[in-house]
Amino acid sequence: MVHWLEYERSYNVAPTDRVPVVRWFGGARQGLSMRWGLVPFFARGVPPKYSTINATIERLEDGACWKGPWERDQRCILPASGFYEWHVLADGTKRPYYVALVDQPVFGFAGLWDRSRTENGAEIVSCTIITMPANELMAEIHNAKRRMPAILAAEQIDAWLSGSTTDARAMLTRYPSDAMVAHPVGSRVNSPRNNDAQLLAALTVA
Repeated sequence: MVHWLEYERSYNVAPTDRVPVVRWFGGARQGLSMRWGLVPFFARGVPPKYSTINATIERLEDGACWKGPWERDQRCILPASGFYEWHVLADGTKRPYYVALVDQPVFGFAGLWDRSRTENGAEIVSCTIITMPANELMAEIHNAKRRMPAILAAEQIDAWLSGSTTDARAMLTRYPSDAMVAHPVGSRVNSPRNNDAQLLAALTVA
């Protein structure tokens, strides 16, 4: 059981937004909001100039921003009901797709979190989503980089949050294509100013 602070549903989460997160803290699951885009401990509260919204699975053990949280078992889950990914068309333009799961109406991205303090002592608690090579469906959609977020099955949650590092690492597997669905959506999602349920509407394409 996780007790949440009030959180308003978002249909278009953008980097640096505050997002709901579940972590293992003090021997229990804790729900709280964090900044999406990890600010590492050593950064003294100053966000890096490069993007830290995603942590690649290949660099968890040695990446500058990821090594510390990984070694300290600062793993977390970012709950979601779906996500957007962009497909590059033949003319070079990008078409957004909405992706959801058929077996979990609400699921969890595997993530890492960290805490950093500014010179004034203010604390920034932030998170990142782990990404990995795509499954067949996501490779077709995300055809530029062929990556996908690490999505946890329900039975993997305990091991990811509170298991050993070895056990947690074993939970990072590609979610099966046949358990996912996707459809194209309109370009309004490209602007974070737009945040409403109509963003999820399927786009009819020729």
